[in-house]
Amino acid sequence: MKFRAKIVDLACLNHFTRVSNMIAKLAKTCTLRISPEKLNFILCDKLASGGVSMWCELEQENFFSEFQMEGVSEENNEIYLELTSENLSRALKTAQNSRALKIKLTNKHFPCLTVSVELQVSSSSSSRIVVHDIPIKVLPRRLWKDLQEPSIPDCDVSICLPALKMMKSVVEKMRNISNQLVIEANLKGELNLKIETELVCVTTHFKDLENPLLPSDSVSQNRHPEDMAKVHIDIKKLLQFLVGQQVTPTKAVCSEFASPLLTSCVLHMQVCPVLGIELAETVSLESSLEPEVSRDAEEE
Repeated sequence: MKFRAKIVDLACLNHFTRVSNMIAKLAKTCTLRISPEKLNFILCDKLASGGVSMWCELEQENFFSEFQMEGVSEENNEIYLELTSENLSRALKTAQNSRALKIKLTNKHFPCLTVSVELQVSSSSSSRIVVHDIPIKVLPRRLWKDLQEPSIPDCDVSICLPALKMMKSVVEKMRNISNQLVIEANLKGELNLKIETELVCVTTHFKDLENPLLPSDSVSQNRHPEDMAKVHIDIKKLLQFLVGQQVTPTKAVCSEFASPLLTSCVLHMQVCPVLGIELAETVSLESSLEPEVSRDAEEE
């Protein structure tokens, strides 16, 4: 196995650093999947118990000026590495305003992801190199099947979220009242964030939001536009996701779907800055509550 890559564009480097910081805020460990075209950061908590999973995808040609890799074999030209998220985030923090960043898979008595940062010495044309050796675990092929891109079933409702900073502010205030948050959405662009206790019920309403176009055979096509799809979510898990955002998405979409055992909420973000950097991230937060559907407006 071989892997080496280099970033020289400052905007690409800063964006890659923000992605790393975001992942460090979401989980202690993550899996880095390296393939010829893409890098993927993967989190796989136990969703049935309310965990958070993430599939973060970066097109390598949008970030790296040099990129070389050889997987475990010609048939399986991929590499899966497990590492501590905070270690990578700390290493990249030293790369701010650097000339170049190099990442290489090495073996220094133990497997490492070596991060080399070329820093310019102030008031001088010379530079110095700072090297970080991040311990990693190379995952065997028998574990790869558990680290594939998650398949998302047809959703009941899909809706674009309001500004994430505004949403974070609302959720932070609600956290002081309840540990559970109810997210309601319909096909009329209406989104409700609600907490319910024995003493109080508080709801924040958002209107005139966009409902993304869905396939013609989607289950949502048969829904009444005013039907509210409802999911219950651990408010701390949702807030962990919102606090961890270090990137500015062009669009953040919430999709809700239900099965007999699970109700789920999937947050999908797409980031496409002017410089052509692309990032697609999906975070799933699930709860083992019965699926609920309500209609606020009476049918005629």
